[in-house]
Amino acid sequence: MNLPARLDPIDIRITHWMARHGITLTRVALGVVFLWFGIIKFVPTWSPAADLATRTIEHLTFGVVPPAVSLPVLAAWESLIGLGLLTGRYLRTTLLLLFAQMPGTLTPLLLFPAETFRAFPYAPTLEGQYIIKNLVLVAAAIVVGATVRGGQLQASGPDAR
Repeated sequence: MNLPARLDPIDIRITHWMARHGITLTRVALGVVFLWFGIIKFVPTWSPAADLATRTIEHLTFGVVPPAVSLPVLAAWESLIGLGLLTGRYLRTTLLLLFAQMPGTLTPLLLFPAETFRAFPYAPTLEGQYIIKNLVLVAAAIVVGATVRGGQLQASGPDAR
């Protein structure tokens, strides 16, 4: 869509601002989400995902890792990811921890479909929606990860006006 010529300078300024700050804002937003969700797992009954998460870990480890162990480990894991993203330090390690965790966060959709869907696979429950949103977190982490070797967004491409 072409903008009226008088709006073009505003559009250019906004686009340049987004390119300049978008990755940092994405990284910080991811950090806030992970740190927040991690911290609440340290407090009994604060995380609505705690029960499903611990049952998933218990199932995936064939009962070897009980909830009393898995929940604090998961809380620390998510908090570390959050701190790494917020500080921007050790991003490769932080993103490795994030990507290692994500398959486990999605498995309740397969392990507990009666709890994660009202009608499988079309109508997720609130728990299912909570899990499915992780796809956005993964996509955002991929964008952040594209910058660890100096990559950045460009405000204008070859087809720029």
